[in-house]
Amino acid sequence: MRSASVGFQCPDCVGEAARTVRQPVTVAGGGVITKPYVTWTLIGITVAVFLWQFAAGVDAVAEDFGMWPFGITLYGEWWRLLTAAFLHGSWLHIAFNMYVLFMLGPTLERVLGHVRFTVLYVVAALGGSVASYVFSDPRTVSVGASGAIFGLMGAYVVAGRRLRWDITQVLILLGINVVIGFISPQVDWRAHFGGLVVGALVAAVFVWTPSPFRSVRGLWQALGVLAILGALVVVTMWRTGQLWTMLAPLGVA
Repeated sequence: MRSASVGFQCPDCVGEAARTVRQPVTVAGGGVITKPYVTWTLIGITVAVFLWQFAAGVDAVAEDFGMWPFGITLYGEWWRLLTAAFLHGSWLHIAFNMYVLFMLGPTLERVLGHVRFTVLYVVAALGGSVASYVFSDPRTVSVGASGAIFGLMGAYVVAGRRLRWDITQVLILLGINVVIGFISPQVDWRAHFGGLVVGALVAAVFVWTPSPFRSVRGLWQALGVLAILGALVVVTMWRTGQLWTMLAPLGVA
């Protein structure tokens, strides 16, 4: 028996009562979490990859795994759409991206939950890569988690509007980086915008699920994310066909 405020309770009774209590959930439908494990894991993986990249040669690794449109079109190296998001070009580059992930990641992970936050990060990263694939010079190689990071900023703005947060600082940070993207020729602003738009869309799917669908929220959220992924696949295939058409006169296709 266990002592209670009034009398005693048996352990089995306490356990049964705990199982019948409705657990709190966030606005996105995820369970309440205390430790942002996914954020720390993403930072750890990205830093570890950069240390390996630095030891093996930053440019050499970027050429093998970075976002290179011709590499995807000619050699079918589709993994570049994702691996590019874990590579960086310099210490300053990775420092900025990981700082923003450190600042925004824990809050978003607590709102969305571990799984939804992981989906947000990965899909936003893909969105940035697809935008770079479609709009960049196909001969260039680009790397960086900026697509995913801009996706987090877009998601923070969307979630902030839903939860009535003060999002002023994030908007200022976003505006500064948009300007830098247009000023610096080394910045792939296309990936930034792609990640921003996709991240905002994924967050909207998670936190703005219409009331009639709340009872099956997870299903509708999954369908929404799949629709976004489907759109990215369609755009990627369209760009691939376009590049093949460009290469045909050269005898490559």
